[in-house]
Amino acid sequence: MSVHSARRGKVTHLELRKMKEQGERIAMLTAYDYSFARLCDQAGTDILLVGDSLGMVIQGQKNTLPVTMEHMIYHCQAVARGVEAASGRAMVVGDLPFMSYQSDLDEAMKNAGRLIKEGQAEAVKLEGGAEYCELVRRLTRVGIPVMGHIGLTPQSLHALGGFKVQGRDDLAGQRLKSDALALAEAGCFSLVLEGIPQELGAEITESLAIPTIGIGAGPECDGQVLVIYDLLGMNEEFRPRFVKRYENFAVRVRTAIDSYIGEVRSGAFPGPEHSFSRVEKSKDRPRAVAVGGVVAESEGRQVDSIGVGCIPIRPLGPKAT
Repeated sequence: MSVHSARRGKVTHLELRKMKEQGERIAMLTAYDYSFARLCDQAGTDILLVGDSLGMVIQGQKNTLPVTMEHMIYHCQAVARGVEAASGRAMVVGDLPFMSYQSDLDEAMKNAGRLIKEGQAEAVKLEGGAEYCELVRRLTRVGIPVMGHIGLTPQSLHALGGFKVQGRDDLAGQRLKSDALALAEAGCFSLVLEGIPQELGAEITESLAIPTIGIGAGPECDGQVLVIYDLLGMNEEFRPRFVKRYENFAVRVRTAIDSYIGEVRSGAFPGPEHSFSRVEKSKDRPRAVAVGGVVAESEGRQVDSIGVGCIPIRPLGPKAT
């Protein structure tokens, strides 16, 4: 278990408010599947956002607009299971996709409820300003926590003229500050600030009692968010200014695959140790097995079985309460 997750229990909106009050920064990542969610939670990530950016990152779309409620529910379920399989600590937030909440309040309530009930998310995120305050009030009234999102809002890319920094002039900056205050008063437990000048990010953060999560909004925000694929450097062509790469997985993955292809073609893989025999192998010594990045031991049981379902995983530590 990461030292970052050992310090506290389950992350809730109350815990996030407490972190802001104590000056402790919030670490949020965007993830879309069980495996990455499990690793992110083990490492101590505070919030996992199941973003509609999956349309671009996972599906290869040009933008987030084609993403549906069914897509979001499917990926929220996978991420929720990943968190539960690890420490269970991270808060899971699901994006409401384009046109799932913009046209009708009742439809928006229904779709937000689906992300919680079917998707197993613990909160929803929606893009937009003061025009969505009534929806925020209605959602919070029925017990659905809401994270707001202002600044560069990808669902509005056509209205914004593309993926451009927002709030650079005084009028636009004042409008974003007004939106932030209105959303906080309506009941949002947190706000994502995307693609705005760092000075504006600092001013909004200072003016709010709720925490802000920045992405391209400067270091003064109460927390930061990155897409896990960007953090790991899995797309070499995507180089926005706000992303810091902590790994270069694109190269490492290609290198591993190249090694695999070479061994298959040369006959080096599979070897005897990867093959089964009519004669049962010895059960005298345990065999180490890699399962989802976690080292396990078979303890001499069923070492000839295909798969790892029968292999007990050595626990990383007690689940947070």
